This record gives sequence, C-alpha cells and structure tokens, in this order.
Amino acid sequence: MQFTEEHEWLRADGDVYVVGITQHATEQLGDLVFVELPEVGATVSKDDEIVVIESVKAASDILAPIDGEITEVNEALAATPELANTDATGEGWFFKIKASDPSQLEGLMDEAAYNAFIG
Repeated sequence: MQFTEEHEWLRADGDVYVVGITQHATEQLGDLVFVELPEVGATVSKDDEIVVIESVKAASDILAPIDGEITEVNEALAATPELANTDATGEGWFFKIKASDPSQLEGLMDEAAYNAFIG
C-alpha cells in the first residue's frame, strides 16, 4: 500500500489502483454518514476533488491521488458509508482508478513513512 499526505491509501489491483482513506482519517472525521462517489468512466487529474464525504463532525472532499480514469466505485458505501469507518483499508474502499501517469506513484509514502507522518 501507498499513502498520500491527505490520508488516502492506494493498493495495486492489476493495472488499476484501489483508493480509500486511512483509519487515521476516519478516526479524525468520526462516523461517516454520507458518501458521494465519482462517475465510472470519469477522467480525473491529481488533486481534483472527486469524492464528497460527510461525517458527524464535518464535510470533506477526497482528492484524486493520481491522474487517471475511474474504473469502478464502491456502491456499498452509498448505502453503508460507515464501512469506511469499520474497514477503512478493506471493504471501505472508495473507487478504483487506472493510472494515466504511473510515475506519480513514486511520490507517495510507504506504510512506515505514513506512520511517521501521522506521528
């Protein structure tokens, strides 16, 4: 897994990447109550706001961690947003993206670097 400074994680799944938010992020946000996912087929650029989440504490945007095309979204989150809280790096994933510039992955943190980052 790789991590961004915006508390997103990416996991390779063939030639696409599964993306979600970290357990640390869900703990900071509190219980999620709403998730608006991007459209499948959408082309996004790194740092585009592509997911809207609302929690009991705040509303927040999730940014695209890399350039690419959204190939799948986790429809289960629409009905059960708390999946991101209970299984952040498993069933609580947000979307899958096919990278158009894989070199962007080089700037991401590994788990040790992320854990140091959140201190």
